[in-house]
Amino acid sequence: MSLSNKMKSPDNVPETRQYLTFTLAGETFAVGTLSVKEIIEYGQLTGVPMMPPSIRGVINLRGAVVPVIDLGARFGGRQTEVGRRTCIVILEVDHADEQQVIGVLVDAVNEVLEIAPAQIEPPPAFGAHIRTDFIQGMGKVGGRFVILLDIGRVLSVDELAVLAQVAESPTPNE
Repeated sequence: MSLSNKMKSPDNVPETRQYLTFTLAGETFAVGTLSVKEIIEYGQLTGVPMMPPSIRGVINLRGAVVPVIDLGARFGGRQTEVGRRTCIVILEVDHADEQQVIGVLVDAVNEVLEIAPAQIEPPPAFGAHIRTDFIQGMGKVGGRFVILLDIGRVLSVDELAVLAQVAESPTPNE
């Protein structure tokens, strides 16, 4: 049965999903736990020349090279300053019928929350500090909103490749 059929059928109520919440620049974001592989503490990143500021570098994760994206810079803000609670969340993203493993740098990981579909509002048309196409919805949890990220769009491998090409242009980086 397709997802659209589930959404239309009142008898078949969509299940509550789990989300990993984290803090970034003072805001709370969440990603579905199904895409989270693991959480690791911030370690030594190897810088990659000529990459945009949103790509902080790569790490060696049990022999695999994993790119690490700075979500603060990806959302158009400043690069994340590494602190005591800074973590790298390792995510699996579907890309061209295969799984791409990407790390994202966050200020701190908070908790896993269960959010029912009835508690999720559509993305706002304005007001969020990030692109609206990055937002899957706004989860209402305990009287506050949690921004649910569409991680496939945030970490679009095609878009990141375009960003990498733009970074290679001879404009001065600040």
